[in-house]
Amino acid sequence: MKKRLLSLLLALSLPLGVAGCRQPPADPAADSSSAQTEVEPIPEPVQPDPAEVYVESLTLEQQVAQMFFARCPDVDAAGLAAQYDTGGYILFGRDFEAQTPDSVRNTIASYQQAAATPMLIGVDEEGGTVVRASAFPNFRASRFPSPQALFAQGGLERIASDAAEKDALLLSLGINVNLAPVCDVSTNPADFIYARAFGQDAAATSEYVRTVVEQMDADGMGMVLKHFPGYGSNADTHTGIAQDNRPIEQFHSSDFLPFAAGIESGAQAVLVCHNIVSCMDDTLPASLSPAVHEILRDELGFDGVVMTDDLVMEAITDYTGDANAAVLAVQAGNDMLISSDFVTQYNAVLSAVQSGAISADTIRIAAERVIRWKIELGLITT
Repeated sequence: MKKRLLSLLLALSLPLGVAGCRQPPADPAADSSSAQTEVEPIPEPVQPDPAEVYVESLTLEQQVAQMFFARCPDVDAAGLAAQYDTGGYILFGRDFEAQTPDSVRNTIASYQQAAATPMLIGVDEEGGTVVRASAFPNFRASRFPSPQALFAQGGLERIASDAAEKDALLLSLGINVNLAPVCDVSTNPADFIYARAFGQDAAATSEYVRTVVEQMDADGMGMVLKHFPGYGSNADTHTGIAQDNRPIEQFHSSDFLPFAAGIESGAQAVLVCHNIVSCMDDTLPASLSPAVHEILRDELGFDGVVMTDDLVMEAITDYTGDANAAVLAVQAGNDMLISSDFVTQYNAVLSAVQSGAISADTIRIAAERVIRWKIELGLITT
């Protein structure tokens, strides 16, 4: 009797298993793991765009001023930079004549110190017929050679070494943008643009542009591809209106290719010419044409800074006759306006925003592109 009772008690003390049998308790670790559910990873917080944040701190007036790459005034340039917070100054021969590297360096430093936002300081140091600093022996023993002369001396390797030398000189002076390289395809010595161009077909010109852009980017020098959509054999727009009647197929098969190569290589800015390109817009100069800017943005996929050539060139003044050129340029889609009449054209754009002819969003987006360029060049730290 005692044995049967003991057996019954032992049986009742064991857990029940299959068919009523008692089983040892399951492993607690196994129970907890099976009870766990998968947890979704917490997404990384989206970092704000530094350019957007910076532009939010600017007034409307400052945002408009950031859109101007003004010709450096010959009187009180520092005062103008302080008053307007100008996007940048472009230097010409007069800014180097009778100067020394030290005097130019100190003068540029005074502009930067005066401006609330660090400035783009640009120059046309293409080589050959268009040079500013190296035109004077105080800055270089001889002028920088043309692209054609450089290539004849030593091919693309010589092109790259020349670009590096230019960058070193300009950066040492406080210049952070060289309005180069020239991307125009020209093989005819009779063309106006030929002496400034590489002088070979589109494929060779594309390799030239790629070489220069990559070197400038490596050196931390801002570059500007010009003159979109391709100058061709047109007349000098400094002195009048030029009409380009070439078919669109020629641009797709030739003129666009060097620009596409430069964009692919990391070019930060593109300058649009004043030619009236009839296959794209038979009414407006390219610099004032929304259709031309759509091609640059949509077909070539460029999202950097788009700028006009100088709005005081006669191809524009003959066309518009007044300050409205700057308003048309902004409406067309330009982010920066090169101007030798900054104050007049700045006021025209600001008035257009205040009247509703230009939206505040248009100004903001353009200013963000300009500020983003300055961040890329290390002028603004974030």
